[in-house]
Amino acid sequence: MPQKIKLALIGIGHLGAIHLKVLQELLDHVEIVAICDIKEERTQRLASHYNVPVVDHYTKLLGNVDAVDICVPTENHFEVAEFFLKNNVHTFVEKPISKTLKEADELIALSEKNNVKLQVGHVERFNAAFESIKHFTHNPMFIECHRLNNFPNRSLDVGVVMDLMIHDIDIVLGIIKSPIADIQAVGVNVLTPLEDIASIRLTFENGCVCNLTASRISEEVMRKIRIFQNDMYISLDYVKQEAFIYKKHGTQISKHSLPIEKEQPLKKELNHFLECITLNQNPIVSGREGREALDVALRISDLIWSKKNKS
Repeated sequence: MPQKIKLALIGIGHLGAIHLKVLQELLDHVEIVAICDIKEERTQRLASHYNVPVVDHYTKLLGNVDAVDICVPTENHFEVAEFFLKNNVHTFVEKPISKTLKEADELIALSEKNNVKLQVGHVERFNAAFESIKHFTHNPMFIECHRLNNFPNRSLDVGVVMDLMIHDIDIVLGIIKSPIADIQAVGVNVLTPLEDIASIRLTFENGCVCNLTASRISEEVMRKIRIFQNDMYISLDYVKQEAFIYKKHGTQISKHSLPIEKEQPLKKELNHFLECITLNQNPIVSGREGREALDVALRISDLIWSKKNKS
C-alpha cells in the first residue's frame, strides 16, 4: 500500500470545514498533519471534533507536510500558496487561483520550476453529471449557464463573477476550444459593494455564443447548463447530478437520460489531487486552467465596473 500523503488544511471557514469533513473520508490515502486558521476558537473546536492537531501559523508546517489544501480568503491565496510552492510542497488552492494574473503566473512558474503539483478548486469539473456529458459535446453553437444562490453572508470579498460565475467560465473554456472574440457584461450590486448579479455574453472566434447568468441574492438555488449543437442539445443540472440529451429524429425530438453514478464532487476533486501526487500526473485543473478562468473573470469584472464608473 502506498505511503499516506501528509497534508495540512489551511483555512477553516465555511468551505474549509467542508474540506475537513471530506478529507476524513480519504484517510486511507491521506494523513491530516494539522489544521490552521486565524480564528483560534473555531479551529480548536473543529480540531477536537475531528481529533486532528492544530498549528497557529502555516509557516510552522514546513518540513512536516507533503501537501497543503488552502481554503483561505481569495486575497490571501497568493501569499500562502507561494510559500508552499517555494518550499516544494504540493498545493491545492480553492478557486480563484489568485487575485491577479501576475500572481497566478508566479504560482504556475513556481510549481513548474519545483516540479510540484498545483491544483485549483474548480469543483464542477468533478461533478458526475458533467463527466457524463463530456463525450457528447462536439462543436457547440450556443451555451446557456444559470448559477443562482441564496445570499451567502460569506465570500463577500469578491463579487458574484469571481465567487460563482467563475465555475461556469471554467466549464465553458474547457468545452469550447476557441479564443474569445467579444465579451458583453452587465452587473448590479444590490446588497454588497461588489456585483451581486451578473449577466454575460461571450462570443467565441469559432462562432459559438455563451450566455452566463449568476446571482447570489436568489430565492432559489440553481446550477444548470444547456449546450446546443447540430440536431441535439444537452441539459445538465449540477445540483441534482442529472443530465439529459435531446436528439432530433425527423420531425420528432427524443429525450434520453444519461446513466449517472452520483458522487460527492469535492471528494472526487480532493482524491484526484492525492492521486496526481502519488502517480505523478497533471491535475485536470492545474494552475494554467485556473489562470484561464481567472483571466476571463477579471475581464468581465473590469467591463462591469468600467461601465458603472462611467455612469
